Amino acid sequence: MIKYIGSKRVLVPWITETICRVSQVTPLRRVVDLFSGSARVGHALKAQGFYVIANDHNAYAQVLAQALVGADARKYPVGKIQPILERLAALKPKTGWFTQTYCLKARYFQPKNGARIEAIREAIEAYQADPTLRAILLTSLLLAADKVDSTTGIQMAYLKRWAPRAWNELHLAYPPLLPGSGEAHLGDALEVAGALEGDLFYLDPPYNAHSYLGNYHVWETLVRFDNPATYGVAQKRTDVRERKSPFNSKKEAKAALEQLLARIKAPHLVLSFSDEGFFRPEEIEALLEGWGFVVRLSRPHRRYVGARIGIYNPQGVKVGQVSHTENREFLFVASQKRAVALALAQGEPTAKLALGG
Repeated sequence: MIKYIGSKRVLVPWITETICRVSQVTPLRRVVDLFSGSARVGHALKAQGFYVIANDHNAYAQVLAQALVGADARKYPVGKIQPILERLAALKPKTGWFTQTYCLKARYFQPKNGARIEAIREAIEAYQADPTLRAILLTSLLLAADKVDSTTGIQMAYLKRWAPRAWNELHLAYPPLLPGSGEAHLGDALEVAGALEGDLFYLDPPYNAHSYLGNYHVWETLVRFDNPATYGVAQKRTDVRERKSPFNSKKEAKAALEQLLARIKAPHLVLSFSDEGFFRPEEIEALLEGWGFVVRLSRPHRRYVGARIGIYNPQGVKVGQVSHTENREFLFVASQKRAVALALAQGEPTAKLALGG
């Protein structure tokens, strides 16, 4: 899986366990992951046997979900995919727009790897007749590129000195596909929520002013392969300035969440949030009152590496100070069934219940 500030890598077992516990009380089949991001949570839920419907408004996220949630490993086994990956890996490197922009103007990748990424990405266009196969190949490329990049995990900036992994050779590998099917949608959560049906919705919306498009603009460009206009030292896509989400605005986030909750049609909901977000836990509980019975679960969580080492400008000078290295993550489970909240609160010393209904 790619490095991703919102991937919940360490928290995935907790999230999946929580949803499985809901399913033990009231059987669930279809789970909607409305802000799927890296598809890590959707992938883990699929592994637990749920039919997962993933959605995100960024193209790279949809591609990851197409492969990790939607693709059936039985239809796309290693024996079918590996020979294609080997042919792609053997292509002659190509130095074009991508390499110029992200290896020379900016320094996300060593030029040797950037030129290989560019040649492979161009060749993947030949597989458009099979969107799932194309997504699998793109996912392999994204995972490979992520292992040789020179960032702290987000693409707001790159490291002044090359990261040790940036010197490694790009290697395409078969993605961790799972048997079974799922769905991957590309859309704004507010626009598609009312049209998607599931037994439970998992929500992990942006919780601060930093957009995922801005944090992962290189992946968006690699997937779209559209040679966009860019700006700044980081060579961000100009549409980072234009494709804004209300969930990234402190003024708009509450109204957006209220609208979203009103449009979802499901008996159960799990909302993930952080104490670094725009809302206090009590505010989120108030927004969930209409869902019936609510339980709040929490866990300590280490912040991403960039927040722990600090931020440096292009001249290598540290700007600002590290304020804290740990935050608190929350899961709010809202259900129409009192038994669900009671079951989740059992044995959880940090649980807080609101059982008004």
